[in-house]
Amino acid sequence: MPAKMRFAPLLLLIVAGFASSAGVLARQPSARVGTGGILEPVMAGEFSLQAGKLAEASRLYLQAAEAGQDVGLAELATRISLLANQDDNATRALQLWKQRAPESLAMRAAQATLALRQGRERVARRELESLLRDPDPQAWRYALVALGSGGRDPARSAKLLGQLLDDNALPNDLNVWLAFGGLAQSLDQPALAERIVGEVIQRFPVNPRVSLLHASQLRQAGKTEQARQVLESLQRQAAADPNVRLGTAAEFDALGLPLQAAQVLAQGPQDTRSYGLRASLLAKADDSAALARLYDEVKAASAAGQDPARRLLLGQIAEYLKRFKDALDWYQGVAGDEHQVEARLRAANVLFQLDRKPEAFDLVHALQADASVDDDARRDAYLLEADLRRKNEDDPGELDALARGLAAYPDDNALLYARGLAWERRDRIDRAEADLRRVLVTDPTNTAALNALGYTLADRTDRYTEALELIERARAAAPDEPAILDSYGWVLYRMGRKEEALVQLRRAFTLMKDPEIAAHLGQVLWEQGHKDEARRYFDQARKLDPENRSLRRALEQTGA
Repeated sequence: MPAKMRFAPLLLLIVAGFASSAGVLARQPSARVGTGGILEPVMAGEFSLQAGKLAEASRLYLQAAEAGQDVGLAELATRISLLANQDDNATRALQLWKQRAPESLAMRAAQATLALRQGRERVARRELESLLRDPDPQAWRYALVALGSGGRDPARSAKLLGQLLDDNALPNDLNVWLAFGGLAQSLDQPALAERIVGEVIQRFPVNPRVSLLHASQLRQAGKTEQARQVLESLQRQAAADPNVRLGTAAEFDALGLPLQAAQVLAQGPQDTRSYGLRASLLAKADDSAALARLYDEVKAASAAGQDPARRLLLGQIAEYLKRFKDALDWYQGVAGDEHQVEARLRAANVLFQLDRKPEAFDLVHALQADASVDDDARRDAYLLEADLRRKNEDDPGELDALARGLAAYPDDNALLYARGLAWERRDRIDRAEADLRRVLVTDPTNTAALNALGYTLADRTDRYTEALELIERARAAAPDEPAILDSYGWVLYRMGRKEEALVQLRRAFTLMKDPEIAAHLGQVLWEQGHKDEARRYFDQARKLDPENRSLRRALEQTGA
């Protein structure tokens, strides 16, 4: 999947930059250049890592770690080997790390991760219990990460979490229980999540955060009516506490009840942010009448009408209500501050909607030529023009706008990325590849471009090995990013490694409910003979986006 980049919390990211490697060497007085030294394998390992050759990087960093006594190199070699699925190398590197930093929380978490991946459940359980009982107040977080992202099999992680509950290993701390309750939900284990929530309710019965977790657990278990009742019981606390109000609204929204979410947010003092959230929820519910009432409320609360942020919001609401003339008035009245450029861009879009297209294009051209506007905003004007040309079914115009943008801002990554995707939509894979590779020339660690190019090659060509290397480079920077996991699973599927693909696609969908991921997962399951489960994922993809290209293609190819 080439877009929708969103980074998960609680990641133990690999420190892969050369500056980090150089820092390791600076601390290693015995480093020497030449065969058997540290500098040569570190530099070669860094190049391999940047090229997406993770197995080779694992071997080289292990060689460097074995050549010296540095803790950092041992840690780096362990992490890269785990990412590369090189368990033998990870075992050797981890042994070095343990010798050099035997009490390190990160090292102990890595031990649990490796044991869990290798199916050595008793060892993993012992290491996790040790972390959970460690007096360091942050130790439990390492156990959480190891359990959540270490195993190849979510069911094994869930089993181990259940054993930790049996042993009463979790500290009696609300934050700990909430975090592990969230982990159970992310592992798609409703019975385990219900067990944890029941325990949390007994231990911390009057805390609204517990009620929010309970509602979330009920929702994920399909008990939507019970979840709604729990949220309604929070109404009084939500009125008094803005944090509870936001959490309750978010849960109502997740239940598919955006109107109720907006009603919760309407309690208490209002500001531009709360008005904006309410507007987005009412737009999501497609309740124009309620949005019109909110529009009047915001206007009444903005008597002077001069606040730029408020005028911008009123313009957005009017635009959604298709009151385009009103929206244009609001946008044109936004005074000179950081909101004015956005207002001018939105005004161009409104003019387009009013079928005043020449004026819309004149406005974006004026923005492009305005030397008083910062470069990012002028660049955005070219991106907006390209989008408007596409909506106007003007294919040459879209490409011309991007070409002019690149003439003004040579090698701008946002423009190159947009043009690469435009070429891909036109089935010009050669040109899409050229633009995405230009992004990587100036920004070789750009995960969006690495992922987009790798996915495109995997999906639209038979250059699977090359695609895998690109996706591996993205995965090295963002190991738990759902879009990258989806691309990784998809290239594994295209290479015929369907069981491995299923593991990655399931992880991706657990982290982000996306129609493209659901379509990919459904297609692989269908071809594996799991047709009922595949249909469930196809249904979820339809609900999220019935026009999704990957979904349409999957349905055609499977006959589902």
